[in-house]
Amino acid sequence: MSDTEEVTEEYEQEQEGQEEQVEEAEEEEESKETPAEEQEDETKAAGEGGEGDREQEPGEGEVSPSVFMPNLVPPKIPDGERLDFDDIHRKRMEKDLNELQALIEAHFESRKKEEEELLSLKDRIEQRRAERAEQQRIRSEREKERQARMAEERARKEEEEARKRAEEEARKKKAFSNMLHFGGYMQKSEKKGGKKQTEREKKKKILSERRKPLNIDHLSEDKLRDKAKELWQNIHDLEAEKFDLQEKFKRQKYEINVLRNRISDHQKVSKGARGKTMVGSRWK
Repeated sequence: MSDTEEVTEEYEQEQEGQEEQVEEAEEEEESKETPAEEQEDETKAAGEGGEGDREQEPGEGEVSPSVFMPNLVPPKIPDGERLDFDDIHRKRMEKDLNELQALIEAHFESRKKEEEELLSLKDRIEQRRAERAEQQRIRSEREKERQARMAEERARKEEEEARKRAEEEARKKKAFSNMLHFGGYMQKSEKKGGKKQTEREKKKKILSERRKPLNIDHLSEDKLRDKAKELWQNIHDLEAEKFDLQEKFKRQKYEINVLRNRISDHQKVSKGARGKTMVGSRWK
């Protein structure tokens, strides 16, 4: 059942109730008019009887009864102001019809506003849903770009590490081959000439023995710290050894100078002794 049918049914029920009320009011009005006419007739009859009693004078010792009549006057409606129930009913019906029409219009206006608000709400929901979908799409694209950049950076780092490892391996192989070549050359030179190693060759040999590859590309942060501590300790030991060697060199240099001075003095003394020769039985 639609809203219009419900409102119409309510209006018909209300009109039936109003018609019943109007009929009851008419019946009450008729019932009021009937007792008023009866009272008027009784009043007239009582007046005529009173006149007859007044003609008969009461005797001595008789008490005339007093009759109490209520002062009831039926309502009189002027002819010019007689009520027209049909007109009242018609006006009432027109008023109710106008009110019903206003209620129906207000109801439909409210329904129209509610439908407009519902459509506006649906539009806002759809717009918000589209905005969220667009934001999600942009976020996913940015995430894909970030993942691609991370993958490229990771591949570049791996390629750089592989290149460094290859270069380090090449350097190691080259150094190892040089050491082998240098060792073979030294053996050949020793076999051929039996010459002693020069100071430069000794330094190269010592440096090649002491020099150690770092290999720090694959190390973690903690291992790098340990490696740094190890290198620092190695440098400290080398500096201490260098200081000891310098002091030893100074001491040896001093001893060499002392020995040279002694040799020089000894040579001077020996030269003076050789200058004196024996001539005959005397030294000249």
